[in-house]
Amino acid sequence: MNDPYALRMPPDIQSVQVGEHQVVFIDDFLENPEALVEAACRSEFQPYPGVAERKGYPGLRAAVPEDYSLNLTALMDPLIRLNFQVPEALPLRKSECAFSLTTTPPQALGPLQRTPHFDASTPHHMAVLLYLCDETHGGTGFYRHRATGLQQVTADNREHYLDVYYEEINARPPRPRYFDVSDEQFEFLGRIPARFNRLVAYRGSLLHSACINPLNSLSSDPRHGRLTVNTFYDF
Repeated sequence: MNDPYALRMPPDIQSVQVGEHQVVFIDDFLENPEALVEAACRSEFQPYPGVAERKGYPGLRAAVPEDYSLNLTALMDPLIRLNFQVPEALPLRKSECAFSLTTTPPQALGPLQRTPHFDASTPHHMAVLLYLCDETHGGTGFYRHRATGLQQVTADNREHYLDVYYEEINARPPRPRYFDVSDEQFEFLGRIPARFNRLVAYRGSLLHSACINPLNSLSSDPRHGRLTVNTFYDF
């Protein structure tokens, strides 16, 4: 039986520089991306655990088929090690793959959801994002924090960054919007546009944000909303 979640081979691996850091992307990632969209339509989405506290991902999540997760990891393990200089001796640790749909209206976002964020400050934490929506759903933006000059949050600078960041948002709460272009606190460095069946990989320690058009993307329907598959790896 054919694998419905087979990757297109060979993958067309491309790399771009955003600020001081590399972002890798692969277009036309799956042989049959519609199969994964169909799986999303059959899934039971639940609010992200932090939504009630207005923290974390502002929408819904659902588990992804295990076969997709296995296929993804078989490629990502060597690809990440090669492109992001991860030592071979370090074991791979992976979080659960999840379908994601952004559904929270801008006025309901908490302060931390209105600014760029980082996923982890460990050196080899990687975010891998598959777009199952088109370019009308924005993309992923990357930023530099003006006051500290940081684009990447590490174990060495995390405490200093968070001290300055919280002081800023307490003094001037960010506007109720999905972050996109530069403001007084963050400088926009570049964006990877959304594209159907595009996979993007980047260090989770980079300051980044989903660039979202609330007039178009806030839907709980996988066929019409900002459907992505989010996966995290650490080494």
